[in-house]
Amino acid sequence: MVANDVNREQILEWLAAVPDPEIPVLTITDLGIVRDVECDDGIVVSLAPTYSGCPATEAIENSVIAALEDRGLTDVSVRRVLSPPWTTDWISDAGREKLRDYGIAPPEPGADKRELLAGKHVVPCPRCASEETELVSEFGSTACKASYRCTACLEPFEYFKCL
Repeated sequence: MVANDVNREQILEWLAAVPDPEIPVLTITDLGIVRDVECDDGIVVSLAPTYSGCPATEAIENSVIAALEDRGLTDVSVRRVLSPPWTTDWISDAGREKLRDYGIAPPEPGADKRELLAGKHVVPCPRCASEETELVSEFGSTACKASYRCTACLEPFEYFKCL
């Protein structure tokens, strides 16, 4: 299938099924890293990595190409977009809910590093919603998450850091 046989909306629908390799309950559209799709001369998908050193960037790019080639498309490429840089504000509301349901506290919309440094940042527990939580480590299972513990239900959890 060639580019003029499909439209941008169809490709975006297919990309909405591509999971993030580090947090598989999220798709790449939930994360907001799909910045554009062009169908003029071949298929070009523009992706914004979550941060410049993200080890999943190449895996995501390869997954995008594979997902579209599996649909019969040819001449598929990915453009890495660094400006504007990705921010956690681009995570969809559905993505935030998926994170919470998975046991990861999502970042609050609009919370950036300046807000975090201005005072104690409250991270509600994704399991019991208590605000009685404490930071265990700035580093979680991936660089984009921190480890927390809820002092109410005593459950450990991760927090998706604001970027």
